[in-house]
Amino acid sequence: MSESSEDQACREFLTGIQVGDVCDGTVAEATHHGVTVTLDGFPARPLGTVGSQDLSWTRCQEIEPGQRITARVLSVDVDAAQVRLSTTATENPELWSFLGSLRPGERMTGTIASIERFGVFVALDDGPGHPVFPGVGFITIPELSWRHFEDASEVVRVGEQVTCEFLQFDTTNGEARLSLRATLPDPFAEFADRTAVGRTLRGRVTKLVPFGAFVEVADGVEGLVHLGELADTPVDAPQDVVRTGDGITVVVIEVEREGRRLHLSRRRVRAARQSAG
Repeated sequence: MSESSEDQACREFLTGIQVGDVCDGTVAEATHHGVTVTLDGFPARPLGTVGSQDLSWTRCQEIEPGQRITARVLSVDVDAAQVRLSTTATENPELWSFLGSLRPGERMTGTIASIERFGVFVALDDGPGHPVFPGVGFITIPELSWRHFEDASEVVRVGEQVTCEFLQFDTTNGEARLSLRATLPDPFAEFADRTAVGRTLRGRVTKLVPFGAFVEVADGVEGLVHLGELADTPVDAPQDVVRTGDGITVVVIEVEREGRRLHLSRRRVRAARQSAG
């Protein structure tokens, strides 16, 4: 089935729009999920969408149909005939320009501004501040350290100077996603370099899950002992044979370097020792 003339015109219009462009338009519909926008240059139907988190951070007035807005393009989906827009970007051009200039892998320095349960805010040494958050930089919990920890305060403290690696520009929150652990040696890679399958190790049970137990066998290196590898006889649950904090002996049965996964066995220890002897 051939495209209608309107669909063809829509496709041609959208192919002329690039991420980062600033567009004007008229609000067609406004809900608690966001707004749809009829973009200047294509009055046939609304193509622009501004999600609720991409609307203004600082202005509290209701956005109503018929209102004119200026927004920056976050993404263009020609096939779906949709342009994702952000009005927060046009309200904070200096911040968007700074974040858009960053490249993955770039090292950045800053000060820990706030520690939250969902991550850590970093006040960067370079660039503008954030109009809402304590810092433009943000480190999610998994990117804080290679090693196991219970609370972010075990890794960093407010006021501490840190060097991080830039991961990506979070256009929804207007922040630089950072990684602290990327600047540190990966203990799993070091472990994989020196540890062969069949090696017997002493470790500590750190966590029980329905399908087995996680055991820390080196600083920052945990492996899984699957339920079927916990004992010589079948067990229904890991807590039937081990408890969190127990010290146990295991044998390495597989090392997945790329996936950073380590598979261990408790039931094969005897056979491994006999083979080694």
